[in-house]
Amino acid sequence: MKIPEILMIETMQKPGSLAGVLQVIADSGLTIEHLHELKREQGRTLWEITLEMDEAEDLGLYERLDKLPTARFVGKSDRVFNSHRGGKIRMSASLPITTNQMLRDVYTPGVARVCLAIRADPAKAYDYTSLGRTVAVMTNGTAVLGLGDIGPLAGLPVMEGKAALFASLVGINGIPILIDEKDPARVVAIVMSIEQSFGAIQLEDFAAPACFEIESQLRQRLRKPVLHDDQHGTAVVVLAALHNAVRRLKRRLEDSVIGQIGLGAAGCGIVRLLRAQGAERILGADRNPLALDRLETLGGRRATLETIMASCDIVIATTGVKGLIRPEMVRPGQVILALSNPDPEIEPVVALAHGAVLAADGKGINNVLGFPGLFKGALDARATQFTDRMLIAAARSIADLAPGTDLVPGALDPAVHAAVAESVRQAAME
Repeated sequence: MKIPEILMIETMQKPGSLAGVLQVIADSGLTIEHLHELKREQGRTLWEITLEMDEAEDLGLYERLDKLPTARFVGKSDRVFNSHRGGKIRMSASLPITTNQMLRDVYTPGVARVCLAIRADPAKAYDYTSLGRTVAVMTNGTAVLGLGDIGPLAGLPVMEGKAALFASLVGINGIPILIDEKDPARVVAIVMSIEQSFGAIQLEDFAAPACFEIESQLRQRLRKPVLHDDQHGTAVVVLAALHNAVRRLKRRLEDSVIGQIGLGAAGCGIVRLLRAQGAERILGADRNPLALDRLETLGGRRATLETIMASCDIVIATTGVKGLIRPEMVRPGQVILALSNPDPEIEPVVALAHGAVLAADGKGINNVLGFPGLFKGALDARATQFTDRMLIAAARSIADLAPGTDLVPGALDPAVHAAVAESVRQAAME
């Protein structure tokens, strides 16, 4: 599996020293994600070079770097670990508590007045507590990134990352909640026992098929927004990308034959939303017969990988299987979204070189473009659920903000998330 590795390499201050290092990396078939000069002294420069590599496969890289006459491999940087040290989120007061009067107002005895007001009218909790800007980010760690079932504690860094993005992109609180339980009924019971603490529920990294039952049960029992991000957040961003793809190619989504390879949480979520948008011909492939049965209940038609690659105008892959789509399978003119992270089913540059007219991977078509604005908009509208109208509005907003020929906009643009939130709020109000 390719993951980011951050190498520290020292070069002599001589012409061509850094170029030699970069050539060795290129000859190894690796792409540089980031290059940063750490320090320069006594005729030597220390560089931090970020690569996406499989250390087991690319181990010889370090030896090849050490053989350069003007460079040496120093070691690996702790930059990623340092970014996580102490956690990525914290709770802070929304107003200063600097006087005794303020203490009495926000705590005892003044807080009793607010408690009694909420007891008399529970809706006031949205006005006088943080409910209206707090989301529970819940996981049982059964389907984390491309890592699989690593358990809830190992999945906590991902949940903290989600919470940090909520805070930085749309100014709402994300609270990580780890659930050490796999049985859907018991997961639902745990969530129901604590749901009053939160204005909305984000389910994250729950594996299929349990995720479908968990979300369905919570949606039926709660009158607050519940969203399994792996399904619906991913689907929203895929729909946004396809809006721009068909617009650029002067096609219609409704007329396109779409293939969905992989029918787990993301794949089924994508099929469901594309059907809601009006896509009529969707083929699906998966090794699991139960997943194919689910596809048919969503209005899709079962097929094989080979059939999809041979006949579909648009191909979407969410399998987690690196290199599943062989280059010779690509049909000229296809749109290919290979979305598995960290390793796609086919690299976009390879797909394009073999005839794809548009191609992208999960680094760009990423649900971070969707979930912050989705939850912000739903909370602002005090919505009781997420509807297809809200999801489609979010996708359209994302698509409309993509610059130039890009399929989607940049994920860190606050204006994008503000626009998504407003479109979701309006859709919820309507």
